[in-house]
Amino acid sequence: MSALVLTGAGVSIEDVASVAREARKVEVAPDVMERLDRARKVLDQAAASGQQIYGLNTGLGANLGTSVEGDASAFQRQLLEGRSGAVGEALPVETVRATMLARAAMLSAGGSGLSPAVFVALVHALNAGVHPVMPSLGSIGAGDLVLMTAIARMLIGEGEAEYQGRRMPAAKALVMARLEHVSLAPKDGLSLINASAVSTGSGALALVDTLSAFAQQQQAGALTMEAIGANRTILDPRLQTARPAAGQEQAARELRDLLARDEASTPTTLQDPLSIRCMPSIHGALIQAIDQARQAVEIELNAAADNPLVLGDDGTVLSTGNFHTASLALAFETLGLAIAQCAAACAARFIQLTGSGRNGLPKYLSPVGGASAGFVPLQKTVVAILANIRHKANPVMLDFLPVSEGVEDHATQTPLAVSKCAGMIVLWRRLIAFELMAAAQAVDLREGLTLAPATGAIHAAVRAHVSSLKEDRPLGVDAEPLYDSLASGAWRA
Repeated sequence: MSALVLTGAGVSIEDVASVAREARKVEVAPDVMERLDRARKVLDQAAASGQQIYGLNTGLGANLGTSVEGDASAFQRQLLEGRSGAVGEALPVETVRATMLARAAMLSAGGSGLSPAVFVALVHALNAGVHPVMPSLGSIGAGDLVLMTAIARMLIGEGEAEYQGRRMPAAKALVMARLEHVSLAPKDGLSLINASAVSTGSGALALVDTLSAFAQQQQAGALTMEAIGANRTILDPRLQTARPAAGQEQAARELRDLLARDEASTPTTLQDPLSIRCMPSIHGALIQAIDQARQAVEIELNAAADNPLVLGDDGTVLSTGNFHTASLALAFETLGLAIAQCAAACAARFIQLTGSGRNGLPKYLSPVGGASAGFVPLQKTVVAILANIRHKANPVMLDFLPVSEGVEDHATQTPLAVSKCAGMIVLWRRLIAFELMAAAQAVDLREGLTLAPATGAIHAAVRAHVSSLKEDRPLGVDAEPLYDSLASGAWRA
């Protein structure tokens, strides 16, 4: 895999995932170093002129009016120590790596005034696999600085780090990786932490997972349409043109491709339940939400969101609110609702497949009948999972209180919006696994059914993990290998 070259633009969510999960190496374009050097000189000149610069010669937050004199490097260390208030379970290594890359990408755009040597140290630590232990609780979305202190402290040899699968003092990890700790010049500490890199990096990973899960949902929906003998006229391109709702045409086209065959099958119904008939609309809304969230994340990845911001070309340092991520939080709240809507339709299709048999299928998808439970007990599991998803879909971005003596009186809760969305994706995949299992069983029970090439491959992929139900057995256990395949990236259909 070729290295990701940071240029200050063009970093995608897929780039973040490849660095975070596949250890893709990161390189830096020469003009980025020139940009950083120019901004650093502007910052130093502004400070030498006596200009008040937030976090360089002033305190932070409610201490804004307090002047800072004396050893500027010592103040940057003090700044980090005083804001290391995060607690809770440590973030997964892939999330930490995504965060480190996100911050490096943002810094590449220029505007921080960060010392070039500190920037290089961040990239080297990422490439060497030295990751700070980052507690997960502490950011309310007005920048992730309380969480980000873990990265800055690691670079100066403080705190704990993970290296080669072991947790150890950061200083030891740096030595083992043959890296040196850095010294902080004025504003370097603030430049490392005053950013929404946790929200942005974890958001990129969540979006990559959403795209993967959505493709699997389309496959499950198509197999259900085969199994239930659905009326496929709902996918007619003319219908999508008549009401060109967001993403609807794309969703319908993908489903048509999955169901494509030489001879069109005869539908068994005039109109199917809404969870089937409205699939293009439901899935199209998710496509739009994904696109909006991608745009929001990739804007952050490639933007100078520092406060204060160094305008290198203009020789100016200005205070900003660019660290505030209201649009990012809103995008993930919307994405969560769109996922929940898709998950609800998925659950409804499962219940249609496994219900009374009014679709011409055996009751509960049981081939033996009688007192056999078949698939119907899984309806409770499906509803329990859906309830969990719906709970996570409740918005959080308005849940904040003024802090820092009222100076910081607005927040976005972006990390929470992203993390609950990521949790929904995990649960949604479980519903997809159940729909695939039920649809495959229904296909097996429908005599004389010939599947399209694509849906035939989907059916075969399900059967590689779960055998057809011949008599009652623990289906919850059976679902685990299929879910693991969907979640791990091993699924191929």
